Amino acid sequence: MRIGFIATRLSGTDGVSLEVEKWAKVLLRMGHEVFYCAGELGGYAADGSLIPQLHFAHHSIQALSQRAFGQNAERDGHKLADEIYNAADEMRAPLRAFIRSNDLDLIIVQNALTIPMNLPLGVCLTGLIAELGIPTIAHHHDFFWERQRYRTNAILDLLDTTFPAKLPTIQHITINSIAQKRLKARRGIDSIIIPNVYDFAAPPPPLDDFNRDFRQALDLQPDEAFILQPTRVIQRKGIEMAIELTHLLERPARLVITHRAGDEGLDYWRWLKREADMMGVRLHLVDHLVDSQRQRINGHKVYAIWDAYPHADLVTYPSTYEGFGNALLEAIYFKRPVVVNRYPVYNSDIRPLGFRFVELDGFVNPAAVEQVHAILDDPASAREIVETNFALAQEHFSLEVLERKLGEVLAAF
Repeated sequence: MRIGFIATRLSGTDGVSLEVEKWAKVLLRMGHEVFYCAGELGGYAADGSLIPQLHFAHHSIQALSQRAFGQNAERDGHKLADEIYNAADEMRAPLRAFIRSNDLDLIIVQNALTIPMNLPLGVCLTGLIAELGIPTIAHHHDFFWERQRYRTNAILDLLDTTFPAKLPTIQHITINSIAQKRLKARRGIDSIIIPNVYDFAAPPPPLDDFNRDFRQALDLQPDEAFILQPTRVIQRKGIEMAIELTHLLERPARLVITHRAGDEGLDYWRWLKREADMMGVRLHLVDHLVDSQRQRINGHKVYAIWDAYPHADLVTYPSTYEGFGNALLEAIYFKRPVVVNRYPVYNSDIRPLGFRFVELDGFVNPAAVEQVHAILDDPASAREIVETNFALAQEHFSLEVLERKLGEVLAAF
């Protein structure tokens, strides 16, 4: 089959972009051809079809979002809805051209019919899928009702008919059991669960001449514990718990955040810095040193995120909400011990499988601090823990699991 991915962004290290790369890899080895279309393209998708208005950060899209959501949302959404539909009309021709010029048999819409970061795109795709009758997989990562920022809005009718759309040619994919149940209860839509996955069959890349100096690049001292927070700086990541844990360890340690701040404003990052300063925690944001792939800029190294994991003594993942948990799977793959907050999907879909993590329940308790000390002081025990986690993840969250599930979905079209 000729299969096209459509998203707002296919670039960088956000969860959607990373998961699309895995899906594409599996589809290619199954013998299919894949094509990409988004408002930002990079890495594996760099040669795809670029339509700037598809990006959620496009100035015209942001302007509509600001009027649609939050305390300042327009009270009368009818005029706003008309403008959203007009903007959707402008996207229809280039999206139709992407589908027809590549003679696509099926499209996979990645989160663009799920979370309303680009309102006209969701409307456009709904109309275009209905118009063309093209078989579609709607891969849902984050529904709008799961995010506080979208709950106050002026366009609920539009949201309830578009995010996601209920059409006979769409097969819906959710990434966890909670989302599956809520989609059915809220919209009467059935879905298939395909969790986030990782290529556990491929050995982790070894240290080499490029990444061997990663600790030195961070100016980490030999006796400092390297605590890695491999996420963006947004409030639901619960990074304040990682700061408190680092403080309570009372040993030389550095908390390093790899991904950028700013996706949801900088207020949270400024607050985290104040908290870290008051607790005496060495907190570093190194998004300028870490990207989705290795490169050199003006003679300076930019490392891939995969270069950070092998050096980490501990990974913190204290999120209060996640659709699933890409960074959690990455930490397991690189056989790093993990501190995880018991967010809802972890409790429902991951914890029951028997993984061994240091668990938080919304705050840092003395037992968690003691467990982390034991891990840092007893490498043999830490190795046993990470090997157990690796084996479980390979069984439940591998590319082989994804290939089997995708095969079943495609066979139904």
